[in-house]
Amino acid sequence: MDKSIILERANSYIAEEKDLKFADEVRDLIARGDDKELEDRFYQDLEFGTGGLRGVIGGGTNRMNTRVINRATQGLANYFIKTFPEKAKTGSLGAVVAFDSRNHSDTFAEATALIFAANGFKTYLFSSLRPTPELSYAIRELGCDTGVVVTASHNPPKYNGYKAYWNDGAQVIEPHDAGIIAEVNAVKSVKSMTRQEALDSGRLEIIDSLIDEKYWAMVKGKLLRPELIREKASEVKIVYTPLHGTGAMHVEKVLGDLGLKVITVPEQREPNGNFPTVEFPNPEEAPALKMAVDLGTKEKADVVMATDPDSDRFGSAVPGPDGKFTLITGNQMGALLTDYVCLTLKETGNMPKNPAIVRSIVTTSFGDRIAASYGVDTVECLTGFKWIASVTAKFERTGEKNYVFGWEESYGYNLETEVRDKDGISAAAMCAEMTLYWRSKGKSLLDRLEDLWTQHGYFEERTINKGFPGASGGETMRKLMAKLRGEGLKSLAGIAVSNVRDVQEGVTYDPAKPDARQKIDLPASNVLQFFLADGTSVSARPSGTEPKIKFYISCPVKVEGGDIGAAKKSADAVISAIDAEIREILAKA
Repeated sequence: MDKSIILERANSYIAEEKDLKFADEVRDLIARGDDKELEDRFYQDLEFGTGGLRGVIGGGTNRMNTRVINRATQGLANYFIKTFPEKAKTGSLGAVVAFDSRNHSDTFAEATALIFAANGFKTYLFSSLRPTPELSYAIRELGCDTGVVVTASHNPPKYNGYKAYWNDGAQVIEPHDAGIIAEVNAVKSVKSMTRQEALDSGRLEIIDSLIDEKYWAMVKGKLLRPELIREKASEVKIVYTPLHGTGAMHVEKVLGDLGLKVITVPEQREPNGNFPTVEFPNPEEAPALKMAVDLGTKEKADVVMATDPDSDRFGSAVPGPDGKFTLITGNQMGALLTDYVCLTLKETGNMPKNPAIVRSIVTTSFGDRIAASYGVDTVECLTGFKWIASVTAKFERTGEKNYVFGWEESYGYNLETEVRDKDGISAAAMCAEMTLYWRSKGKSLLDRLEDLWTQHGYFEERTINKGFPGASGGETMRKLMAKLRGEGLKSLAGIAVSNVRDVQEGVTYDPAKPDARQKIDLPASNVLQFFLADGTSVSARPSGTEPKIKFYISCPVKVEGGDIGAAKKSADAVISAIDAEIREILAKA
């Protein structure tokens, strides 16, 4: 972009930005003549996408700051005012705002709340950090029309973000997502008021225990074997880390009330947006759990648990026979929870009619086999928990199925319909109960996982992430997906591709007969899936929140004669070969 245009955008930003810290950052870049950094900060506006905002914190139109937050919130408020005009006229629109431990989250959350209040919304704001699932719960509990949580989930410390929710407690989906984006892009001016004005007018209310206690009770009420916990809770020892995020208060409270012994990693208990003990506060990655695993080994814990900064994701590790801890992948934990929930509902006579689990299309089909063994169906949806919530809502409207459990491979699980997002707090509670149950049967979670592999086949998954940062990154990703869509993949690891599912085009077809296409019942999304003749699947999907493309590989192998080791070797060979081929494709992008 031309330097003069960049400078014009930078000076315009400085004039609008009310936070002097961010404005001064840009003034300093101009004074130093740092053209490269200025271009990166101003070559585009940080896009308000289908789920909200996420970006690097700092001054600039392509950064997370108060100006960007203000404009996003005004656009969101405008959309709800236009969508519900009668409620707007009577002043009965409602919004609730929460935030996590990231840098500037409290400032961004208050700015959001004050703009809602200035636009006539009855606005609720938590006084301190709270988990994303509690925000989802609060929307429904308070009868609000919308909600916002300021978080960048498990991203590195330099990021922050903003998730927007609908009145059902789920993140916004079509057609509202496009409508909100249009309103955000059309914002010319922003209404606001001071905190004191908002409090004095009654448009702003600070909430804490009002929601906390109800949320805790709901989570505890979802447990399936309360009598088992009452009798044997003291027999299980848990080491837990909130990774400097929002989870400590909730996990300690819920599990503590149940009588479970929880030892929280002291170095990671307190909220800290710099996440000083980890490079990435992501429970999907082994380094993030190292401190917890080390403490778990020392304490001889039965399970190690972790939640990410906004506590919607849940990670775990369990000790093997040698005492060394093994990390449970998101796909494996989802399979274990599917098994435990279905088994328990069946055993206790509480299985509903027409039960179903819901999972994303890039999640392993391992859980499908497990669910089917209990007479439970599986329904697929797009990636992102808002789509799982959408399916749940459809079940409630039509009565065609009853929701049992929802999950996705990226460590997201949901066991309750009161929350319409993934919930790391309730997942921690259910994992504790599941651990206790299998311990009462003389088994660990690893033992049960091996039982499931023996019965349903061994499944191995791998994810490849390739980042495409900067002004040219988006175009590079678009070209790569277009090439894959146009040329396709005929085989991988020497195994023929037997079927292709193009979610953007809404079709599935045999690559040998590309003209014989069948429609699929999924909303359009830029995802390509290649299904191989041996049951292996490879999915390509640009991230909706970061400038990167993800490839998901899943390989099932039958376990012959109980030899799980041989199945693992076979699966690893296939996945490693596919991994190498995909990385070669990415290197040429």
